[in-house]
Amino acid sequence: MASSSSCFLRSILFSSPTNFPSRSDSLSPFFPKNLTCTSPSTPSPLLSVSSIGSGSIRRVGDSRRKLSEVRSMATTASQTGKEENKKRVEIFDTEENLAIDLAKYTADLSDKFCKERGAFTVVVSGGSLIKSLRKLVEVDSIDWSRWHFFWVDERVVPKHHEDSNYKLAYDSFLSKVPIPPGNVYAINDSLSAEAAADDYETCLKHLVKTNVLRVSDSTGFPKFDLMLLGMGPDGHVASLFPGHGLCSENEKWVASITDSPKPPSERITFTFPVINSSAHVALVVCGSGKAEPVQMALNKTGSVPAGSVSAEEELVWFLDKPASSKL
Repeated sequence: MASSSSCFLRSILFSSPTNFPSRSDSLSPFFPKNLTCTSPSTPSPLLSVSSIGSGSIRRVGDSRRKLSEVRSMATTASQTGKEENKKRVEIFDTEENLAIDLAKYTADLSDKFCKERGAFTVVVSGGSLIKSLRKLVEVDSIDWSRWHFFWVDERVVPKHHEDSNYKLAYDSFLSKVPIPPGNVYAINDSLSAEAAADDYETCLKHLVKTNVLRVSDSTGFPKFDLMLLGMGPDGHVASLFPGHGLCSENEKWVASITDSPKPPSERITFTFPVINSSAHVALVVCGSGKAEPVQMALNKTGSVPAGSVSAEEELVWFLDKPASSKL
């Protein structure tokens, strides 16, 4: 059984996995008990570029590319230079190509931060985003031992429940990569939504104290290295829905929601100040059903939550052709 170090915060904090089964094992016996918070001791063809806001749009084609052929995007400046809060939009002919470039982008950032600070803090959402991470498991160069894995939001349901973002990530990604169990930070699903949100925030603050997690010099909120987000058909990100009061929350790191317009109703979510304090944010959107909120978010023609996302160093939108059809 894999070991993990633990820190005392209070008698029960959130749960973190203590043992990953092999790929062939079933998921059902794996779900962890509630423990204390744990912590560790050839280029893509450029078809066209056009401006959008202060950033750029790059349309990428060639469905025959292999992962090893995709050039680094993490260290490549866009046509508009390296201005602060840069926004970049990448449009791909197919979702397969998007997944390949997303894997390369993430691997490049992993390498950068592991070399610079000895750790890589990654946040994911649920939904279709997890499917688009599938190519990451094919990258041999990633130092998974230095990854710290978080969720931007979670449904307050048991970890084996079909609505659990943890289960989705475990089935499709976590079970296939050797991230140390003590570096995977799941919520304590035995608590109420409010208590689970407080619990998760307490653990993040502990990780700040132990220098696993940085704090933004400009905002005072935690600064994750990379936040990987999806977007709903209504333009929501995390569990921040259009018109909901939590979109204006500016003090809490992690908030609870008990009236989610999308079931299940009880959830926890990072707030916008935390999302926007990240060093890098990738917003990954596929499908024609999301083309309108993509257009609204990028052109600032409507009040969709995705339009409020930013990053301290770079925000990159990864879109397939159908999702970009209204741009």
